[in-house]
Amino acid sequence: MSTQTFTERVWRRLCGLGIDAFLNGAALAGRLSPRSWGVTHHVEVQRDLSYQATGKVEHRFDLYRPQRAQAPLPIVLYVHGGGFRILSKDTHYVMALAFARAGYLVLNINYRLAPRHRYPAALEDVAAAYAWTHANAAGLGGDPARLVVAGESAGANLALALAIACCYEHDEPVAREIFRQGRVPAAVWAGCGMLQVSNPGRFFPTAPRFFWERTEEIARTYLPAGDDLEQARDDLVDPLLYLERAGQPARPLPPVFASVGGNDPLQDDTLRLQRALAKLGGQVEARVYGREPHAFQAFVWRPEARRCWQDSFAFLQAVLTTTPR
Repeated sequence: MSTQTFTERVWRRLCGLGIDAFLNGAALAGRLSPRSWGVTHHVEVQRDLSYQATGKVEHRFDLYRPQRAQAPLPIVLYVHGGGFRILSKDTHYVMALAFARAGYLVLNINYRLAPRHRYPAALEDVAAAYAWTHANAAGLGGDPARLVVAGESAGANLALALAIACCYEHDEPVAREIFRQGRVPAAVWAGCGMLQVSNPGRFFPTAPRFFWERTEEIARTYLPAGDDLEQARDDLVDPLLYLERAGQPARPLPPVFASVGGNDPLQDDTLRLQRALAKLGGQVEARVYGREPHAFQAFVWRPEARRCWQDSFAFLQAVLTTTPR
């Protein structure tokens, strides 16, 4: 009898079928779904706006605006997951809707993906979207002083890296530009974060084989070409390692809400983040939810996912209530 879990068997089956093709199909289905327009959720959706004038789909975003809320609204810049190499804003409309229904103006963005575009391309795009949001917030009906950067999995990595670059001076060109702008997010929401890309071998042999094979694939396709996958890094590709080694920031780090499922092999990244931020004196709330899998926050019908969202909104409301405007 096979010792593989049901999840492992499904994942291997998808890999055999061509997982990129499967998930790209899921993205198209998400785009076509009436739910992605928010028609039953009192949310207005404007699709395929641009945060960079390149004409590329990678630089587009969807804007979710709650119809019954009064401007200026708190803002969420949402960065999708997918191992830095798959998925899009279209696959993650549920996450944008969750924030919009709670009263946030949401920019759900695309960004350039690996392996065609390796680090730091994705972070450069997130930084460009962040700058565009600040410059255009008032015209959109949003409050830039209450801007939350949010993401799950790879998106959590990028959201945290952006926040670090806002607060620490670093030699990387993308980090220098982010720091120069002088704007720190009001908060960071990091769901099931893949917060360290290097050293995928740390998951072997404790994680299921399909998982560490995927993390090795992510490292191989996202890290700069020719890099040693197991080599510890000093740049923002590994925001968790950066915080674990950093001294006090030049600007205070934003409050962070981090969530992860109890059955997610990435759980330790979230717990390490909690320890690193606490050591630096930062405000952090890290929660582990039951026996939930990776990216359980998207399964909004599950009781633990609903509890996670309730905790998220309570944390953000408390933070944003005290944010100077």
